[in-house]
Amino acid sequence: FPPSLQVFPSQDPLDRADFNAVEYINTLFPTEQSLANIDEVVNKIRLKIRRLDDNIRTVVRGQTNVGQDGRQALEEAQKAIQQLFGKIKDIKDKAEKSEQMVKEITRDIKQLDHAKRHLTTSITTLNHLHMLAGGVDSLEAMTRRRQYGEVANLLQGVVNVLEHFNKYMGIPQIRQLSERVKAAQNELGQQILADFEEAFPSQGTKRPGGPSNVLRDACLVANVLDPRIKQEIIKKFIKQHLSEYLVLFQENQDVAWLDKIDRRYAWIKRQLVDYEEKYGRMFPQEWCMTERIAVEFCHVTRTELAKIMRTRAKEIEVKLLLFAIQRTTNFEGLLAKRFSGCTLADGTVKKPEVPLPSTNPFLEDETGTETDEIVIEKSDTDKPKKPKVPDNPFHGIVSKCFEPHLYVYIESQDKNLGELIDRFVADFKAQGPPKPNVDEGGAVLPSCADLFVYYKKCMVQCSQLSTGEPMIALTTIFQKYLREYAWKILSGNLPKTTSSSGGLTITSLLKEKEGSEVAKFTLEELCLICSILSTAEYCLATTQQLEEKLKEKVDASLVERINLTGEMDTFSIVISNSIQLLVQDLDAACDPALTAMSKMQWQNVEHVGDQSPYVTSVILHIKQNVPIIRDNLASTRKYFTQFCIKFANSFIPKFINHLFKCKPISMVGAEQLLLDTHSLKMVLLDLPSIGSQVVRKAPASYTKIVVKGMTRAEMILKVVMAPHEPPVVFVDNYIKLLADCSTDTFQKILDMKGLKRSEQSSMLDLFRQRLPAPPSGAENAGSLSLSTPTPEQESSRIRKLEKLIKKRL
Repeated sequence: FPPSLQVFPSQDPLDRADFNAVEYINTLFPTEQSLANIDEVVNKIRLKIRRLDDNIRTVVRGQTNVGQDGRQALEEAQKAIQQLFGKIKDIKDKAEKSEQMVKEITRDIKQLDHAKRHLTTSITTLNHLHMLAGGVDSLEAMTRRRQYGEVANLLQGVVNVLEHFNKYMGIPQIRQLSERVKAAQNELGQQILADFEEAFPSQGTKRPGGPSNVLRDACLVANVLDPRIKQEIIKKFIKQHLSEYLVLFQENQDVAWLDKIDRRYAWIKRQLVDYEEKYGRMFPQEWCMTERIAVEFCHVTRTELAKIMRTRAKEIEVKLLLFAIQRTTNFEGLLAKRFSGCTLADGTVKKPEVPLPSTNPFLEDETGTETDEIVIEKSDTDKPKKPKVPDNPFHGIVSKCFEPHLYVYIESQDKNLGELIDRFVADFKAQGPPKPNVDEGGAVLPSCADLFVYYKKCMVQCSQLSTGEPMIALTTIFQKYLREYAWKILSGNLPKTTSSSGGLTITSLLKEKEGSEVAKFTLEELCLICSILSTAEYCLATTQQLEEKLKEKVDASLVERINLTGEMDTFSIVISNSIQLLVQDLDAACDPALTAMSKMQWQNVEHVGDQSPYVTSVILHIKQNVPIIRDNLASTRKYFTQFCIKFANSFIPKFINHLFKCKPISMVGAEQLLLDTHSLKMVLLDLPSIGSQVVRKAPASYTKIVVKGMTRAEMILKVVMAPHEPPVVFVDNYIKLLADCSTDTFQKILDMKGLKRSEQSSMLDLFRQRLPAPPSGAENAGSLSLSTPTPEQESSRIRKLEKLIKKRL
């Protein structure tokens, strides 16, 4: 609707936007008789026009008056604004006058406030000056009398008061007092150092009998003096306290060697006890003198041990090195329990190079290190990576010196692991393969557990010694012997396949009875392959967990260098080779049966009976091998599924190839082959649970492969059974059933039907003509056609054959 109608709704046709004069007139005069009233209608319209004119005239006049009223209202508003502005200006002037009056009133009060503040500051400054002058005089007098107890409190007060005069240093008297304070401080420092030197002479042989009250008060004064005075006192005292240690454990002394390292730690324990008894109260508690003595002892010991080990490196043996490291780490743990490590971050004592987060990584294993069980289990993946343990700030403060010599330990482990692998090889040859144990599933070789138990012990031991480069070297050793175990113990003991087929002939195959042995591998060999496969699977999973544990133990900066992917791939190869051996064995056992099938005279078959002997032979071999393999792979179901899939992928194409060799085939022969093919299909679908009391549904991935492959074999036989006349119907039927555009396959079908070369030539030409244009989804179309039901053109003989098969099932 137009805006006018939205504001003023109207039913008058003249107000409509789509008004049509002709339609309006026709509405007024619908018939010729209605024209008689034309004068009356014209008068009404004229009256309406006059009314509209009057309304328009009234509205126009009203608008002229509105404009004049608007101008008048605007003028009145402007006058009101001018009056309001004037009032605001008056208020502002009055406010300025009021502010000026307030300033005049309060001017005198401000002057009094400033005077009061200045007077208070002057009085306070004079008091401070009096205190400073008196304090400096007293400080100088007490210093000469060595009254350190009073000096400690007075000096701190004088220093605090002197800080108030920093802005007055331009005044000569103030500057003079400041210089006197500094001189008193220097004199105190030198005097206290001299007192300590006299009490603890560097070259003296006699120690004082006990602590001195004067020296105790002197330490309190040193807290207020320059920190260098305190550091010098600590340094001289610790040096004098450890001087005996350097003499007793000189490099040329017998007690200095690693086999007597316990005596070093016993000596410092006695010294710390002696210090606590004699000098514990002399030094302030916040100086942590006991901890400082222990830390300095650790630094000296580390330096001395590193020096003597460099000199006598050829005498270091693994047991001796491990003994020394064990005693040292125990001592570091004792320090962590006794001290907080607060002095390690102090400038007085150099912080060890070992990062603080490096802790004892084997707290999680301490409760179980005495057992022979494998700690790295499959369930570990569900557990937390590593529990948080308290930091040991003293870790490595002495034991760091052993790290350059850990190559001795690494070489020893390399030798031990080499001997362990050789022992595994010898034991396997002596004891032979594991006994078949189908009730409990495939057994993991015991040597596997022994290897990883030893790995775990080595990892725990090495990470206690170092979490740096030695752990990387040990990882390299682990990798070396994981590969050797995979090749020497696992791959090296897999049974070898033979090229002969056991001298079987078609006649003997067709006549073989149930229970005869055709498989190449014996029961023991099949169990051995399954055992090696289970062992490789266990090694694969455990190696992955070993890698995670190594990454937890090693320094964060070296985590990227821990990589056991190559070793895990090696075990995967062993698993793949084991599965392939099992597949080849069963596949080879079925070969004679398939050969017998291709050699039979299928054109001479006169009637369809039970399944052929070659089918019975294949089923027999499957029932002999698969239950053994399944029971021995009970703990690794996924690899049994892989075995089934690989066997299906190998057997079905081979069966189809032998099917093409069955030529020529009569109609009855094709029916018999179709019956045999269906029997094999049912057996293959039941392959994963064949011979088992517990029936499980076969995996979908396996079922899909069997259905697709065996359906293709059935389609081939159905095409062979179809009449080749007329040729066009036969070719279209072939394309629909097989969806195979290969002329080679079509040629094989024609050979199976036994057609002459002339007939085949015309058929091939027709086939090439009837081939559809290859669409982009040709493969999908092919797979779709395999799952379609039997076409309507199928002959009655094929339908009868299907009924026979269903009746047998």
